Amino acid sequence: MTPEQVAAASKPFVLELGETFTRCPGTLRRARLLGISGWAFYITGRAGALGDVRAPTVAAALGFIAPDAVADGWDGAALVIRPLEVAAANLAECCRWGDEQLAALPGVHRMGALLRRVVDAADASGMPLFAAWRAMPTPEGSPGARAAVGLLLLREHLAGAYLMAVRAGGMTPLEAVLAGPEGEAGALACGWPPPYPQVGPLVRRRLWAEAVTDRLASAGFRALAPGEGAELLDLLASARAQVRVRPAQRNPDGPGRR
Repeated sequence: MTPEQVAAASKPFVLELGETFTRCPGTLRRARLLGISGWAFYITGRAGALGDVRAPTVAAALGFIAPDAVADGWDGAALVIRPLEVAAANLAECCRWGDEQLAALPGVHRMGALLRRVVDAADASGMPLFAAWRAMPTPEGSPGARAAVGLLLLREHLAGAYLMAVRAGGMTPLEAVLAGPEGEAGALACGWPPPYPQVGPLVRRRLWAEAVTDRLASAGFRALAPGEGAELLDLLASARAQVRVRPAQRNPDGPGRR
C-alpha cells in the first residue's frame, strides 16, 4: 500500500477511536470536578494546548464548530480555569481511557509505536492545533496510554489536514459539514444555526477535499517501512472491533457532542 492509501484507510478508525475518550463517563466527571460544563471541557480540552488565546483564534483553529459555540465553551471555561490546565486534564483522561480500553489489546505496544512514528513525521505546517498538541509534554504511561495519545494526535492532524483541504476547495467549514454524512444534523450539533445552504453542488468538492486530506496526511505515513502500513491498519481495525465505543450524543451543556 502507498502512504496515501494507508492514510485514507486508517482515517475512519483514527477519527473514531481518537475521540472516543471524550464521551466516556470518566471524562465527563472530570469536567464537573473542574467546575465547567461538558461543552466547555470539550472545547477547551481540545484547544487548550494553544494556551491563553482569544475565542476567535480557537474558532479558526477548530474550524468546523460555529464561532459562537466555540466562544460559549471557551469563555465559559476561562472564567474558572486556565486553558492549558484543561488541556492537561483532557490528556490525563485520554491516558486513563487508554489504560482501561486499549492496554489489554494484542499488539497495543506495536500500535502505539507505529502511531508515534507517523505523528512525529507528520508535517504540521498550517495546523496550529496539531502542532500545539504535539508539543505538549506527555506522560510515559502504559502502552495503552501511549496508543491513546497517538490516536489523539493523529486525529488532530487529520482534522487539520481536512480543514486545509476544505478551504483550498473553496468550501466554508459549514458547507463541508453540511455535505458530510450527517448533513444538517451535523451542522446543528456543531452549533451552526439554520437556515442552511443547499448541499447538492458541494458533494463533489467534499470528495475532492477528502482526497487532498489523504495526500496531506500521507507525509507522516511515509515514515513506515513497507508492510508496516498494512500492519497498522490491522491493529487499528482490531482495536475498533474490541473497544467499547459510546454513540455520539447531543451535549446538554452546549451545542455539539459530549
